[in-house]
Amino acid sequence: MLRIEQLTLELPYSPRWWQRRFATHLDQLSFSAAAGSLHAVVGASGAGKSLLAHTIMGLLPADARLSGQCFYQETLLDAKRQRHLRGRHMALIPQSLNALDPLVRTQRQVSWAANRSGLTHKAAWQAAGQALNHYQLNDRAGRAYPHELSGGMARRVLAAMAHVGQASLIIADEPTVGLDPVQRDRVLSALRSLAHQGKAVILITHDLRHALPIADHVTIMHQGRSVETAPASAFTGLGETLKSAYAQALWQALPDNAFSAPQIMHNKEGNIA
Repeated sequence: MLRIEQLTLELPYSPRWWQRRFATHLDQLSFSAAAGSLHAVVGASGAGKSLLAHTIMGLLPADARLSGQCFYQETLLDAKRQRHLRGRHMALIPQSLNALDPLVRTQRQVSWAANRSGLTHKAAWQAAGQALNHYQLNDRAGRAYPHELSGGMARRVLAAMAHVGQASLIIADEPTVGLDPVQRDRVLSALRSLAHQGKAVILITHDLRHALPIADHVTIMHQGRSVETAPASAFTGLGETLKSAYAQALWQALPDNAFSAPQIMHNKEGNIA
């Protein structure tokens, strides 16, 4: 469905007002996401995960320098094709809640997403209501403006907007931030369900622990580079089958694995040794 080859992204910055330089944010990144699978892209803040999503969707600033290639269904994904596919065949669940229009009620915004995917206005409105209900957002939430929603509710609205369309590729950028465990699991389950329907789903997250149960493959990113891409099943035991020390350390650092608090030793008198 999606194939990325040697993707490099440079963005401008000004160390002084009269200078203009470029910093590398994605460095020769390669991976692929197949139809019917969920591919997790995992890394710490600043690893370049959100920039990867924006690159795929064609949402970069005009002065960005980009090299390498992206292919969607084996056809080059250039700027013209990105504009045509975006919102129809490719959907993004953005990390920022500012993606919601502050002057439009919730259900209307979700219906816009459905309408862009090809549904009639009436069918789009009905589909929007069903999508909101799927994410446990009632009629009152559907009539609310974004500022009247909690952060968790607003994030579920963004998920509903991607869910309601007919997109074949869905990129979810940190979709569970601010959600309680129940709603987090519901959103992750919904993403897994989209993959079962034959869609290609890319989950961008810093949370390896909760991505693994639903992911087919995992790409670990660090400082704009792909450290390793491995099946989710490779993250077992002490991570012996993982090829990179960074991926092994990330896996072992999870509370359920090798990570443990340092032992405090006491002497016979009960004092700390």
